[in-house]
Amino acid sequence: MADIGYIALLLALVASIYAAISFIFGVRGRHPALVDSARNSLLAASGLVSISVATLLYALITHDFQIEYVANYTSSDMSLPYLISALWAGNTGSLLFWAWLISIFAAVVLLQKRDIGKELVPYASAIIMVTQAFFLILLLWVANPFQELSYTVNPQLFNYVQANVDGVGLNPMLENLGMIIHPPTLLIGYVGFTVPFAFAIAALLSRRLSDEWLITIRRWTIIAWLFLGVGNILGAWWAYVELGWGGYWAWDPVENAGFMPWLVATAFLHSIMMQRRRGMLKVWNMVLIILTFTLAIFGTFLTRSGILSSVHTFSESALGPFFLAFLGVTLFGSLVLVFYRRNGLKSEAEMESLVSRESTFLLNNLLLVGAAFTIFLGTVFPLISEWVRGVKISVGPPFFNQVNGPIFLAAILLTGICALIGWRRASTKNLARNFLWPLVVALVLGIVLFILGVRQWYALVVLSVCSFVLYTIFYEWFRGARARHRMKAENYLKAFFGLVWANRPRYGGYIVHIAIILIAIGVVGSYFYSMEKEVILMPGEEMTIEGYTLTYEGMVSSQTESRITYTATLSVHNKGKLIGQLVPEKYFHRAYPAVTEVAIRSTLVEDLYVILVGWDEVGATAFKVLINPVIKWIWIGGAVLLLGGLVALWPERRRPPAIETPETGGK
Repeated sequence: MADIGYIALLLALVASIYAAISFIFGVRGRHPALVDSARNSLLAASGLVSISVATLLYALITHDFQIEYVANYTSSDMSLPYLISALWAGNTGSLLFWAWLISIFAAVVLLQKRDIGKELVPYASAIIMVTQAFFLILLLWVANPFQELSYTVNPQLFNYVQANVDGVGLNPMLENLGMIIHPPTLLIGYVGFTVPFAFAIAALLSRRLSDEWLITIRRWTIIAWLFLGVGNILGAWWAYVELGWGGYWAWDPVENAGFMPWLVATAFLHSIMMQRRRGMLKVWNMVLIILTFTLAIFGTFLTRSGILSSVHTFSESALGPFFLAFLGVTLFGSLVLVFYRRNGLKSEAEMESLVSRESTFLLNNLLLVGAAFTIFLGTVFPLISEWVRGVKISVGPPFFNQVNGPIFLAAILLTGICALIGWRRASTKNLARNFLWPLVVALVLGIVLFILGVRQWYALVVLSVCSFVLYTIFYEWFRGARARHRMKAENYLKAFFGLVWANRPRYGGYIVHIAIILIAIGVVGSYFYSMEKEVILMPGEEMTIEGYTLTYEGMVSSQTESRITYTATLSVHNKGKLIGQLVPEKYFHRAYPAVTEVAIRSTLVEDLYVILVGWDEVGATAFKVLINPVIKWIWIGGAVLLLGGLVALWPERRRPPAIETPETGGK
């Protein structure tokens, strides 16, 4: 079984290298037969990698513990969904999943019907095949997922499996719905940026530097951006419900690794509108998509190299130098190519005024890229300090919060300002008319919040800015719906949905902006106004926090073949009324340390979050209880983000070409 998977990978590598070379020489030398051969090789490589993935999946599901990866990440008592999710639970398995996604995307790019960008496909396919070949080389000679278990290779695991034929199994923290959906979502986002990067390099290689490549990659970029964004939100939710610390984002290196390419891709999606509309920022757009792809590879490097400590990283491996070399070649080679083609990337127009939509787009770009650079600097600072002083000095959340907080606030404010300012140059009269009511609404809300007891000045500013942006979005919708109502005599509801459907990219973007506002509200509320309390209770005793009374009922234990679980029960009253029970748990796995399962009562207003800390022989049990205000709006914002991305992505109906007749001018 292992040999089948390994041989499939080896053949896929040969096919990938052949396809990359044949695409370049075939299109440059105008040899259609060679290009057709390259196409077949690409499809063959995709099929071979798929065979390899299917082989490993079969080994996982059938408990083939002779394969080291299977013995390490599965056990015979695991359910089918977690057996499947084990494919991406480990370092080598997730790399195989990476390579498989690339092969699938490469096949889709090749087979996709398109009216624009056909000439770029051979070059782009060659770039994708080079990237795929890199990952296949790693899988074959550095991180083989089909390594068979033996005493000489891994004596500790070999002895364990011999004594416990059930296998080690997943880390208990991974036995969560998040494990099934979060890693694949994140990986699709990472891998998805390979396609727009490949088309950008294809445009540079072929000298086709018009907007053709941008039109071709728009949907691919949004897909990758959307999956990466939703993946980050799912990761935050997973950390919140599973890790048992009451938070959702700790500026961990791997969290940062997923956030940085998303920020730069967000800048790119805004910036390409400038190029499409005004012919500006062509070099900048090339640089942005190159940075997005290299940051995606950098995130994969951080996760797998083990050079920085993180709860999310795999153990230290030999992959680091290979990723660094690939990163260096990719970044340096791409930027040199941009420099070499700079004359073909000259802007067709210049900024006419600082008070214009162009200037707000550019400033938004600078803020997003600046935030990504700040996060990058803080993430790699331990490595820099070790290189300079010989000691790793970590940068904590306070640094990221203090530096990036104002940057993100300014970026949110710009989303509202941008909607109120026209292209090219805005007149003073239009500015006064457009900004008056949004500013009044923001000011009034700030005063109301202050009267209601909100005293944190930063929270007041953020919430006022959020109200400003929401007003601008809803007012834009109202104006558009009103105009459609008058022109087409539609009722306002039908006019609203017709407006959105008629211009999906624009209004999908507005929905995404609303999602960012909801997330910002959830972050501010949970960060500034959360409360926590630690208590030790005997059965029958109670504690109070913010109007809640929690009564400890007692603890029970249960045992399975793989774990012992301790479950505490607390009755929850609010203002004297019983509203339910919370049952936090702690369990001890046969092969892993103790794992905490938190209990959460979630509403739109706040979360009541209970952690079982520990207990002693006489029954005294320690709990940590938190109140997290409006945190649920972060997850709602993630759902709205997905909705907005889907609206922007939804394909538009193509109108059939008009049939020419003598009456219409045809011959």
